[in-house]
Amino acid sequence: MKAIQDTELIITKDKKIYHLNLDKKQIADDIILVGDQDRVSQISKYFDEITDKIQHREFLTHTGIYKGKRITALSTGIGCDNIDIVVNELDALVNIDFENRIINSEKKKLNLIRLGTSGALQSDIPVDFFLMSKYALGFDGLAHFHEDDRYIDKKLTESFNLHANWPKNLAKPYIVKASENLLEKFNGFTEGITATASGFYAPQGREVRLKSSIDNMHETLTSFNYDGNKITNFEMESSALYYLGQTLGHNTLTICAIIGNRINKTQSSDYKSTIDKLIIEVLERI
Repeated sequence: MKAIQDTELIITKDKKIYHLNLDKKQIADDIILVGDQDRVSQISKYFDEITDKIQHREFLTHTGIYKGKRITALSTGIGCDNIDIVVNELDALVNIDFENRIINSEKKKLNLIRLGTSGALQSDIPVDFFLMSKYALGFDGLAHFHEDDRYIDKKLTESFNLHANWPKNLAKPYIVKASENLLEKFNGFTEGITATASGFYAPQGREVRLKSSIDNMHETLTSFNYDGNKITNFEMESSALYYLGQTLGHNTLTICAIIGNRINKTQSSDYKSTIDKLIIEVLERI
């Protein structure tokens, strides 16, 4: 087997993966991903023991024990570009031999569970509500940089693209479903299609000084319905997580706290408490 070149996979002299600054023993099989660095300690404060604390750039990792189970909390920062780094490097930690720089013959499967904040796109979804992303709809284009399209739901993607008449000068949207075993494990949460934007302002229909090139974006998204599946919320990471994670052989799921409703123009008054409740719920189910 041909060795992976140094320029393709950067490993430090200490045999750590570069951006995350982690070695193979410092992560658990169950990994909670959050955008905000401060949210890592908001999770790990519930651990019975924290065994590892590592930070490099925006990537903060706490690994510890919660009720006898080893769990990692890791901050990704914002956006699909950061998810590209995090998922590829977590996979490298468990599925690549760093000494010989070759892919392991036996692959390990991680559970990658993103806890995020999000804005609702349906008027009947209240703030301070928990929503599970049954599907992730990506406007980021990341999946199209890869040959493997096994996990893209072709029928659902085609249905959305016909409905939206998506501008041809933007990346083609794609849709990936969450992992079935994690959907089952977290059964009971309200499900929906989560739209993943490539930015916070115009890519989510916000106009501050610059006008969006897409008229009536929210109406286009809220009116989509495929066999009862509606687009329920906006965020910035899930499509890349679902595509990369599952294509590399891992389980992926996103659960978001709704901290604003883009249709009703309402905002949570205490979203940190809402996130805290979500953290406890997820830790108990893991």
